[in-house]
Amino acid sequence: MKSRFLLAAALCLSLAASAQTDTTIKNMSTDTLHVGDMIIIKKGGDSDNNYHEFHLSHRHNYKPSNISTNWVIVDIGFANYNDKTNYSSASAQQFAPGSTSDWFNLRTGKSIDVNIWLFMQRVNLIKHFVNLKYGLGIELNNYRYSENVKFLVNPTKVILDTINYSKDKLAADYVTVPFMLNFNFTPQRREGFGLSVGASVGYLYSSRQKFISDQTGKYKVHNDFDLDPWKISWIGELQLGPIKFYGSYATKSMFKKGLDQNPYTVGIRLSNW
Repeated sequence: MKSRFLLAAALCLSLAASAQTDTTIKNMSTDTLHVGDMIIIKKGGDSDNNYHEFHLSHRHNYKPSNISTNWVIVDIGFANYNDKTNYSSASAQQFAPGSTSDWFNLRTGKSIDVNIWLFMQRVNLIKHFVNLKYGLGIELNNYRYSENVKFLVNPTKVILDTINYSKDKLAADYVTVPFMLNFNFTPQRREGFGLSVGASVGYLYSSRQKFISDQTGKYKVHNDFDLDPWKISWIGELQLGPIKFYGSYATKSMFKKGLDQNPYTVGIRLSNW
C-alpha cells in the first residue's frame, strides 16, 4: 500500500514538472527565445530544446528623437594661439615697438578656456546617423602672459612693462553660435560613439586685461585693444561613450592689426550627448 502511494506521488510530481511553464518567456519561435529582457538565439539543431549553443543580448530601449535638446553644456579646456606675426614688419613694430615673439609667450597650463552653452539641439537628417547640431552660448578665453606685457589704449600700443606682474592676463569673451554636422555611429545608445565637425561665429562682447603685482595690487583695464569683434572658427567634437572632447581653431587673427595670432582651444565637454 505504501509503495503504491509513493508511486502515485512521484507520478503527480512528474506531471506537474512537465506541465510547468516559465511565465517570463514572452515569445518563442523555432530559433529564438525571449526571456525577460534577454534574447536567446539558437545556433543549430532541429529540436526546439537544442539551445546548448546560444547567444545572450540585452535589449536597448533607447530611441533617439528627431529633435533633441541639451541644456546648459559646459566646456573646460586650454586656450592658446598660433603666432604667425612677422615682428620685423612695420605694422608689428608700430603696434608693439621693439617686440619679439618671446613677448607673447603664454604660461603653460595657465591660459584657460571656459565655454557655457545655453543649449544645443540635434536634428535628425539621415536615420539618426547624420545629424545637424547647433546652439548658442558664450566663450571665455583667457591668455596668461609669461612676460610683463601691457596694452596701452587711445591709441592701442603694446609695451613690455618694468613692473613684475604675478598675473598678467588678457581676457576675450564672445557670444557664439556653433553649427556642426554630427555623425553618430551608435544611434541606439544614449552614450555612444561619434564625431562632429563644423564652424562657429562669435561676437566679442567683453575684453579686459587683468594685472596683479606687489606695486599696484589687483586691477583691470577694460578696452577692445584693437581685437577683431568677429571670430570665425573651425570646430570639432569627439564622443567616446560618456567622455566628450572639443576643439576649435580660428580662421584669422584675433587682432585687427599689428599681431597675427590665430587662437585655438581644446578640452573636455560636459554634456548629455
